[in-house]
Amino acid sequence: MDTTTPATFSTLPLAQDFLENLSSLGYLEMTAIQAQSLPPVLNGQDILAQAKTGSGKTAAFAIAILHRLQAQSYQTQALVLCPTRELADQVSKEIRRLARPIANTRVLTLCGGNAMAPQLASLQRKPHIVVGTPGRILKHLQKGTLTLAALNTLVLDEADRMLDMGFIDDIKSIIRFVPEKKQTLLFSATYPDAIKKISATLQHDPVSIRVNSLHSNNKIQQIFYEVQKNERTETLIRLLAHYQPESCVIFCNRKQQCQELADALGQQGYHALALHGDLEQKQRDQVLVRFANKSSTILVATDVAARGLDIKDLQAVINFELSPDPEIHIHRIGRTGRAGNEGLALSLFMASETPKVIAIEEYQKAPLRIAETADLSTSGENNHAVAGMVTLCINGGRKNKVRAGDILGALTAKSDINGKQIGKIDIFDIISYVAVEKTIVRQALKLLSEGKIKGRKFRVRKIS
Repeated sequence: MDTTTPATFSTLPLAQDFLENLSSLGYLEMTAIQAQSLPPVLNGQDILAQAKTGSGKTAAFAIAILHRLQAQSYQTQALVLCPTRELADQVSKEIRRLARPIANTRVLTLCGGNAMAPQLASLQRKPHIVVGTPGRILKHLQKGTLTLAALNTLVLDEADRMLDMGFIDDIKSIIRFVPEKKQTLLFSATYPDAIKKISATLQHDPVSIRVNSLHSNNKIQQIFYEVQKNERTETLIRLLAHYQPESCVIFCNRKQQCQELADALGQQGYHALALHGDLEQKQRDQVLVRFANKSSTILVATDVAARGLDIKDLQAVINFELSPDPEIHIHRIGRTGRAGNEGLALSLFMASETPKVIAIEEYQKAPLRIAETADLSTSGENNHAVAGMVTLCINGGRKNKVRAGDILGALTAKSDINGKQIGKIDIFDIISYVAVEKTIVRQALKLLSEGKIKGRKFRVRKIS
């Protein structure tokens, strides 16, 4: 297929109300992965696709799943396996958005780190689509609480990442519970031999698709700074003062270092949050919500955040330490400069790490720019050190039938609060979050605490 001229979704055999929903969500022209994968997928073929973060692959397989969904049949018809809880949550949210025209579509997320009891209760309602991590999916299959007899679509999202994380045995075990006759969609950023073996086991004559990453290097200004051993934190603060990004992800190689660095930045007046594997699921959700809704300007993360996180309008990525793997470096910096926007990627390295710099240069087949820290200007006030939004937590969510519109209405219907003063609203199963401008925090908190949402009172608190 020639995709030099962007194709529209209207060229696909999709229902009119489905196309209208796509348009309302901003899906007007197909990305390369969508244009190349959707025709064979909608034709019932298996695909083996090489696609990186930000390519639009989630919408590609979500549209395919929903196109063949039998909403009147309350059985699990599609299973999406993801490497991380964060990615599983993002995929579930996207499927729900795209499923709006299909009444009563049930999408369930099953991940480790969450209590089993609520998942068991949700499984009794027979979800149409299940999204989750291999370990927890396998546990439910072995217990018999999840059955896949009616499965018609299996998706392996970021399959290479799942293999890197040691999920190969779990995936093999899950395959034993999957019907032989099904459609299998496999997405991977790279094609190691293990991926080819899984494809050979699972797929029947798959269509091979390879697309370039959406975040081309020419959209990202990439600059390296050499530092001495004890100068990293000091230089990082100078970078933040010089470039003043409105939103920034800082990558560290170790979990402990994430929290230590976030604390150090906090002492300098920055609002920084840490994301790493030691956080409980509720803590991880709160961190991601607060960063995405601009209640915090800086996220300090390990590579668990390098893939699968839907962070909009990220202005900068900073590598506090270089990854030993140049491909991971590319995934890191690919969080900025997405969807055609300009991005900024800054990296710190010591002289002893020069081989890593050379490896990155060779991997991307382009010279790297190394600048002097002496050129960094730190004069003037950093306007982005403190976030302009604050997050309010509401003790009610999807299971309480709370919708974003209900929260928005509770804040604006009988007050002088302008809708523009309200930011992102996130709805989870039993909890919701809304970002509001700092100037209206007290007013918003009073309205939600003393008033009603959906005709009910909910406990509301500010997350500091």
